[in-house]
Amino acid sequence: MGAPVDALKKALLAGLITLGLAFPIVALRTDTNFSNQLVLTPRWGLTFALAGIATLGVFLLTLLRPAGFRRTAPGKTAAAHPPHPFVRHLPRIGLALLLAYPLIALAISSAGGPGLLKLVDTYGIQILIYVLLGLGLNIILGLAGLLDLGFVAFYAVGAYSSALLTTTFGLSFWIVLPLAGILAAFWGVMISLPVLRLKGDYIAIVTLAFAEIVRLVLVNWVPVTGGYAGISNIPKPTLFGLSLGPEAGSLTSLLGIPYSPFYRLAFMYYLVLALAIAAYRVTLRLRTLPVGRAWEAMREDEIACRSLGINTVTTKVTAFAAGAFFGGLAGAFFSAHYGFISPKSFEFLESAMIVAIVVLGGLGSMVGVAIAATVMVGGTELLRELGVLKAVFGPDFDPAQYRMLLFGLAMVMLMVWRPKGLIATREPTVRLKTQPTRGAPAAAAAE
Repeated sequence: MGAPVDALKKALLAGLITLGLAFPIVALRTDTNFSNQLVLTPRWGLTFALAGIATLGVFLLTLLRPAGFRRTAPGKTAAAHPPHPFVRHLPRIGLALLLAYPLIALAISSAGGPGLLKLVDTYGIQILIYVLLGLGLNIILGLAGLLDLGFVAFYAVGAYSSALLTTTFGLSFWIVLPLAGILAAFWGVMISLPVLRLKGDYIAIVTLAFAEIVRLVLVNWVPVTGGYAGISNIPKPTLFGLSLGPEAGSLTSLLGIPYSPFYRLAFMYYLVLALAIAAYRVTLRLRTLPVGRAWEAMREDEIACRSLGINTVTTKVTAFAAGAFFGGLAGAFFSAHYGFISPKSFEFLESAMIVAIVVLGGLGSMVGVAIAATVMVGGTELLRELGVLKAVFGPDFDPAQYRMLLFGLAMVMLMVWRPKGLIATREPTVRLKTQPTRGAPAAAAAE
């Protein structure tokens, strides 16, 4: 009787907390009438439904946790089983699906599914942009252990530098793409200098202040940045000097094929996919080099790192520069793809999103970053169209209004169950002995 009673107590407490939290934002809906007067519409049924769901969920999870989620006893470690051979083929399968995704999206759209722009741009290109940003911050936060809350500043530097170089000086996108990364890396070095003697939260404060300074410069330096009006008419990337648009002299007109917006979308998708894969491969290579091992040593213990003779000054500078370089590449692609940028696209919420991707994916895990970016960016967009929730909460329920609330609840639950992120384990940088294979004798594995 003890377990059900304890589960019931926890469930009732969770229901009361949910009821209290839902009261100001769910129970009373605020609208304005034609006289601009505030009108309150009570929604007590929806409020009690949410509280009931929380109560039932906590009750069932509390009862099932001892049986299905039993943790390892203190002092004992779980047996380390070698990975299944199928796991080794997962990267190849994932890469094949990524390469075929535009064709899959085209088939779904042709069969009467969602539009091609939504499938390729929203669920493809935008996710890959955040994957690239997450891989950049993963070097600073995941590998080096430096809490950077202003990573969006490097994103903005890359976007504005590429936009200004293409619109003002007429340079090609393929020239400004590496230049944007180099300029962002330069500012990464500049911001790393004030934080050389700082740790933890103080690094977060300085980097947050740097991002705010960059945003204010973009807003107030109107003759150069355009202020809130931003920069428009940014040239699109070309393929061998030929445009992919409908104008005369484009690649489609020279090949004699009818124009389709799918060509440009597919080209931009494969371009950002190539950038993300390159960032993944470079980061993987950097981890095996002395500088990568120095990053991870500094993350674990900076004092011990210094005692071993590792120069923490150059270690921090290289971490900021490498991470900022990938942020600059993402900014250059963002400005070229959408053709318009403004300070509104580089606010603190973007930094918070990138930090959440790295933390939820697992600090230092590049695969976790990709999974977290897919879930966070694609999940928030998917919640806009969950019409099935209307059958549960009534026809007046608008999923778009509650998508951030539902997604925040999902993130809280994830951090409770997976406090180290989706991918809590990482491949070791250097193996001192051969990894055992599944099915090998125990004696051979022990050797």
